[in-house]
Amino acid sequence: MAYASGRGSSLQCVVIGDLNDDTNLDIVLANYGTNNIGVLFGYGSGSFENQMMLSTGANSHPISIAVGDFNGDCVLDIALANNGTKHADMILGNGKGKFAIQTSYEISFDSPPLVMASGDFNNDKRSDIVIANGGSNHVDIFVAYNRGSFENQIRYSAGSSPQSVVVGDFNNDTRLDIVVANYDSNNVSVLLGNGNGSFAEQTRYSVGSSPWSVVVGDFNNDTRLDIVVTNLGSDDVSVLLGNGNGSFENQTRYLAGSSPQSVVVGDFNNDTRLDIVVTSGLSNDVSVLLGNGNGSFAEQTRYSVGSSPQSVVVGDFNNDTRLDIVVANYVSNDVSVLLGNGNGSFENQTRYSAGSSPLSVVVGDFNNDTRLDIVVANSGSYDVSVLLGNGNGSFAEQTRFVIRSTRQSLCRRLEKSSSAKIQHRIQ
Repeated sequence: MAYASGRGSSLQCVVIGDLNDDTNLDIVLANYGTNNIGVLFGYGSGSFENQMMLSTGANSHPISIAVGDFNGDCVLDIALANNGTKHADMILGNGKGKFAIQTSYEISFDSPPLVMASGDFNNDKRSDIVIANGGSNHVDIFVAYNRGSFENQIRYSAGSSPQSVVVGDFNNDTRLDIVVANYDSNNVSVLLGNGNGSFAEQTRYSVGSSPWSVVVGDFNNDTRLDIVVTNLGSDDVSVLLGNGNGSFENQTRYLAGSSPQSVVVGDFNNDTRLDIVVTSGLSNDVSVLLGNGNGSFAEQTRYSVGSSPQSVVVGDFNNDTRLDIVVANYVSNDVSVLLGNGNGSFENQTRYSAGSSPLSVVVGDFNNDTRLDIVVANSGSYDVSVLLGNGNGSFAEQTRFVIRSTRQSLCRRLEKSSSAKIQHRIQ
């Protein structure tokens, strides 16, 4: 996963995948401050090799990463957006843990790239990318050639200050489409794909104030993708039901905590209906909204977590077929684990220490014991915390892997003044 920290700031990005075809999960991180990316190759025991450093050039400041097969050789490659030099790079993998940076092909932006998503936009079985540019009003599409370079960018209008981008098939034509959350214009842009790498012009739909993160899922079990957006400024989430032809119904809004940020969906009560969980950075809790299966949701139930929760991920941490929650808590320097009861409720949090200013969290089985583990990227201590799962919902103490004193990125924390205005701080 990738976590976008927002407009005007940088992105703490951590992604996982098997980059050397040894069936063990590896970790990729953006090292914003030293102009490179780091790859930690997993041994399959929960430990990792020393970080491989891949330079991205002077003053490049890599900010977002996506992995995919960009040249059609069935091996994972890396694409990254560089905030400082305003260009994108493709890094080709050979399946053995070696990479070649394609420095000959750089794509310029008018404004700094903020967040990236990948998908096959022209049905050629190669991954392409879409990049939202912070402080702009557009997104850029890059279609991959079979040699591992990108075609010239195609620019499409979006709303003001695109903040988050997700891909999905919104009109059931087997062609990927795009939805963008626009922070300053308080709407989302939907761009329908033509299946050849091009897209129709945007259709915009109103949401709440300062939309922050967008996710898609089928909330009314009609086989049509719907949209959920967290609205940081209005303390709620917007749900837009898809009609299956690429259009969406007007939003329905549901209350969340204070300054809702990250959102994920999952079935928390085993009723085959998708539910929603949202982190709220100022009220220090997560909101769980259970789906009714018709596109509507019950009122939130809130659960306390640590201080300034940022990203959230769900997974089954105790192998009971019930989804659980893990949250990275930026200010309290820990993660919160909430075990699901299978009826939509959750146990009180158990907190585990992480490094300084944990911002992004992912889960995966890093020691091949069929138990999910946790990886946390710590923006303040320049390291990664790995917490191995015991299979009963508890986790071992963290093992930290230093990223060679490299500041991976800047991050943004949000606070509210007494007048309820959002204030931004670059940490």
